[in-house]
This record gives sequence, C-alpha cells and structure tokens, in this order.
Amino acid sequence: TCGCYFSTSSLRGSQFYSNPTEAVKDIPNGATILVGGFGLCGIPENLINSLLKTGVKGLTAVSNNAGVDNFGLGLLLQTKQIKRMISSYVGENAEFERQYLSGELEVELTPQGTLAERIRAGGAGVPAFFTPTGYGTLIQEGGSPIKYNKDGSIAIASEEREVREFNGRHYIMEKAITGDFALIKAWKADKAGNIIFRKTARNFNQPMCKAAKTTIVE
Repeated sequence: TCGCYFSTSSLRGSQFYSNPTEAVKDIPNGATILVGGFGLCGIPENLINSLLKTGVKGLTAVSNNAGVDNFGLGLLLQTKQIKRMISSYVGENAEFERQYLSGELEVELTPQGTLAERIRAGGAGVPAFFTPTGYGTLIQEGGSPIKYNKDGSIAIASEEREVREFNGRHYIMEKAITGDFALIKAWKADKAGNIIFRKTARNFNQPMCKAAKTTIVE
C-alpha cells in the first residue's frame, strides 16, 4: 500500500506501507473519500477493511456502487461509518436500502456517466459543466429525496439544476466532485508515485486519483 500526494505547486514523495491500516489511519471523521471500483472489480478491499479498524465516522463516500452486504463499502454501511453516499448504482445491498428508507443514510443518486464526469472535472480543475443527461427529470427539477425522516417524509431534497440551451438542446449544470482522500486499487506502483492499472480494474480508479488531495493506493 502506498500514499501519493499530487499538486501542481509542490512535489511530495510517495510513502509505502506494509500495513494498510497505517495508510488510512490519518483519515479523519467527516472526510470525503473517493472509492474506486466498478461493482466489485477494482475495489480497494483491504483499505476499506482497514477503515473498519480505525472506526472513522461521518464519511461521505463517492463510489459508483455501494458494495454488497458483506463486502466492500457494504461493511462500512453495516457499522454506520458512512453518513452520505454519492453513487450511481445501489442495488444488491439490503442494508443500504434499509438505512436509506429509514432515514439513517443520505444518498445522492447520480447517473453513471455524470458521476464519472463530475469526478474527472474535479481532477481537471473544472468547477462545473453542462450535460443533457437528467434534463426533464427530478435531477433537473429538484426534490429527489437525499434523506428521509423516520416518518417517511423528506428531510433533505436535491436542489434544482441550472438549465442552459446550446444549439437548440437543453442542458443542466452539474458540479464537479473532489475529495479529501481517494482509496484506489492498482496493479503496480513505484517510488515516484506512478501506478499501473490492470485491464478493466482501472475503471473509476484513475480519475479519482486526480480529484483527491491525497491518494492512497492498494
């Protein structure tokens, strides 16, 4: 496991760890973490398991999916260490569903391509962009439930998106996503901080490296 720091103004050396728990011990309560993977392919399972040991709470987790009941981010949901999920696909996780519908978990559902571009834009320093995806839906209109009250009423609702017209087509504005830490899975790494991904395990991992202040590579 290694921790890599990327900046356009300064250069920090990479640090290698033999214990994954040591690599994540500085992640504080309330941090925003970008967690790589597509389904269960390319997820940093050992780093996720290490967060269980640190007991960090109140996390905002950005991930394409929410894991399954007994693996991946599903483990952090069981221990209620995640406060908010920003995801595209949340099926196959009964505990996720229970927490969301009972008002214990905040959820921002985002179309998969939009999620990928929000992360890429964050890494590129682009604060927002326009996309036709979601126009004419609750994504554009606002009011989609992010968090429920225990009685089933909506406690937090999504905001209305700004709409612009380009070449006769309507687009909505989406804001970029950045994080405090990125937890990703790679195949190889060197002491300069270069990493190589293996086949489709690259998926969301590569753009997340650029969108976080600190990248922790498994």
